[in-house]
Amino acid sequence: MGSLSKNPERVKHRNPDIHRDKERRKDIKNLRINERIRITTVRVVDETGAHVGIIPTAEALKMAYDRGYDLVEVSPDAAPPVCKIMSYSKFKYEQHKKEQKENKQHHQAKIKELRLRPITEEHDIQVRLKKAKEFLGKGNKVIFSLFFKGRENTHRDIGFRLMERIKKELMEYSKIEKPISPEGPRLTLVLGPK
Repeated sequence: MGSLSKNPERVKHRNPDIHRDKERRKDIKNLRINERIRITTVRVVDETGAHVGIIPTAEALKMAYDRGYDLVEVSPDAAPPVCKIMSYSKFKYEQHKKEQKENKQHHQAKIKELRLRPITEEHDIQVRLKKAKEFLGKGNKVIFSLFFKGRENTHRDIGFRLMERIKKELMEYSKIEKPISPEGPRLTLVLGPK
């Protein structure tokens, strides 16, 4: 029976809500608010951005409550810590929106592959060129793969001519990241956005 309380693994699984609370606290980015601020004196900045001065934490907390706001510790490493009177829920919302905007601005280039054969008809080639322009316009890389099957391997020159044509037609939309190169039973050409 005594080993049950000493084994941390078993205690951990007994109350999973404790671990969820720890995760929630990490999400708040370790900002202390209102009664969680345990320092006796703090430097206070009011909701308009004006410096109030160094005052006792209880007085700062009362000032924030009287105005209908929260007291948020924005700079805990300063001496004394800097606290701001603000609406904490509004602050969290604005931070969330700011992070979303930053994530939206970072476009991760994806690699799109377009497959061809030496016997691909003209209309299908035009469709693939149109798709390639669309992908390059969105900032993605495009890999053209031309596959040879059976007797087509003896006529690789047809494949090279087709890839050269594709390269010339997409020159104004792209830059060559990897030139036309044979890789086993296929030819590849990698184009990146300009």
